[in-house]
Amino acid sequence: MLKKGPAALGCLAIVAACGAESGAVPVVVLATTHTIEDSGLLETLDSAFAERHPEVRLRILVVGSGEALEIGRRRDADVLFTHAPEDEARFVAEGHGVERRAVMHNDFVVYGPATDPARVGAASGAADGFRRVAAAGAPFVSRGDDSGTHRKERSIWEAAGVAPAGEWYLEAGLGQGDALRVASQRRAYMLADRATYTVLRPMLDLVPLVQDDTVLVNRYGVTLVEGARNPGGARIFADWLIGEEAAGLIRGLGTDASGRPLFTPSPEPRVSAP
Repeated sequence: MLKKGPAALGCLAIVAACGAESGAVPVVVLATTHTIEDSGLLETLDSAFAERHPEVRLRILVVGSGEALEIGRRRDADVLFTHAPEDEARFVAEGHGVERRAVMHNDFVVYGPATDPARVGAASGAADGFRRVAAAGAPFVSRGDDSGTHRKERSIWEAAGVAPAGEWYLEAGLGQGDALRVASQRRAYMLADRATYTVLRPMLDLVPLVQDDTVLVNRYGVTLVEGARNPGGARIFADWLIGEEAAGLIRGLGTDASGRPLFTPSPEPRVSAP
């Protein structure tokens, strides 16, 4: 079951308690991101996990990575599947998480209208592209939701030496898919992940303009929450997510028009609490 946003949180303790009392399948609360849902990967993983592990039931909250980490700090989720590696490592180091494991990666791309009025396509990298947008006062759509994408965008503005503000800069407060649609309608520039753009491409009037910059790598990890209500179920899900079955599903999601994979499994060493 998927629920979006904080409105779902009030029922979580009730659901967990009712399941324990009635003998129902134990619930594991997973907080994860819009990019995983909008790309279609979340539905694929959810279905496969339910078939492989009927003894555990996922209850999924779809939010930005920043909000997912806050949910974890409040112990309102058992496990997190997000894409903010530095923040995830800090979450574990501060004692909120048991460990963080790498799951997969793809990349961010700077998209914009084919006419490219700010000449972003001629940029030397993402930061240069952002500087060109600001100098031209060309419309730019930010997710503005403290998601992993939004955090990456802010870091690129900082590297560009620009504090974005003004009528040209729109903070949409939306998930990845919805924000891409807004950018397309406004013929604006935007930072987005390759997988979500590829899925929505037939509906978008946007083209890739800056890619293959090392700062645009987009890494996803799974983090076990310290003090989780269902640590055993959370561990089962995390172990499955970094295993071969899930890796096959991640690889099998497909490629973009140029043949690049939408996601690539990327196992790395554990980041564990001290």
